[in-house]
Amino acid sequence: MKTTSETQIRHNLYFQLLFWTALFLFGTVKMYGEYNNEVSKGLIIYNFCHWIFQIAGANFIYFVLIRHFFDQKKYIELILSILLSLYIISVINRFFIVYIAEPLFINELKDTPFEIFTDIPYLLLHYTFPIISGAFIFISIMFIIRYKDEKEHSIKLQKEKMELELQSLKSQLNPHFLFNTLNNIYSLSISHSDKTSQSISQLSDILDYILYKGQKKWVQVSDELEIIDHYIALESLRYHEERLRIQKFSKINSHNTIPPLLYLTLVENAFKHGAGNNFATTEIKIAIETNQQHSVFTIENTFSDHQTNNEKGIGLQNIKRQLQYHYQEHFIFRISQENNIFKVEITTPSHYD
Repeated sequence: MKTTSETQIRHNLYFQLLFWTALFLFGTVKMYGEYNNEVSKGLIIYNFCHWIFQIAGANFIYFVLIRHFFDQKKYIELILSILLSLYIISVINRFFIVYIAEPLFINELKDTPFEIFTDIPYLLLHYTFPIISGAFIFISIMFIIRYKDEKEHSIKLQKEKMELELQSLKSQLNPHFLFNTLNNIYSLSISHSDKTSQSISQLSDILDYILYKGQKKWVQVSDELEIIDHYIALESLRYHEERLRIQKFSKINSHNTIPPLLYLTLVENAFKHGAGNNFATTEIKIAIETNQQHSVFTIENTFSDHQTNNEKGIGLQNIKRQLQYHYQEHFIFRISQENNIFKVEITTPSHYD
């Protein structure tokens, strides 16, 4: 399997092959037009020599100077090093043409090394500017590609982080619920209650749902509601009727989907911060309605005066992150608190992917 760096190197080579080939052909066609459709062997060699040093200069400036100075925000050093590099590359290019390329097709008096080094206007016009033009286009495109890759990498890392967080949330089951449920089932078994086998079956269904369906991206609303019924039944074993009143209303008109454990987490919060912390009678009301467009889930519970928003906030923040991950901004998440009644309402699309 190829690593990410190997893939990037391969893509970079493909891009450079395409870009520099296109630039060479463009220069050849332009030269062909400037010389009245007559291109000599010498002109082709000149163009080829300039092209080689355009490639070398652009790659040196981007991969060495910019990566070293620009990325470290050493802008003055970058400017000075680019100017010096352009001069040196232009001089080497001139030496290459005068002493290696030109002897292949002309026999003229060669410029001296002193003339090559000191004839700055000629170097700028015929060597530096062609290098700059090719390098500018190349570096601009490389910056665009780099920005795009960094943005995609950042999005990928954020997505992976959120997926890990969600997997962690999905794998969590309130240990107090599990401990209390097992204690209740144990008590039922001692008293030879008819509810023992049913409670074990319900707990088994909840664990199966969390371990298997809880790892999926989507589940049907009806499946989530079935597990909520099991959860309510097991939690109700802990309280006498005068301590807990539950009302549940459902109107399923469409087989909509939601992220697993979304509603169950809210129900668990209602028990934890309602009945769990309230010595008076706790009322929990649950309503769910689905249609072809939306799924609307509402839950409210009474709570005692001594509870703080912090106690409820962490779980709700996790739910909001889960909604943002799955639906981006295509959801409604409302929280209200009035007259010791805490209410949460979630509206999500019927299906979303």
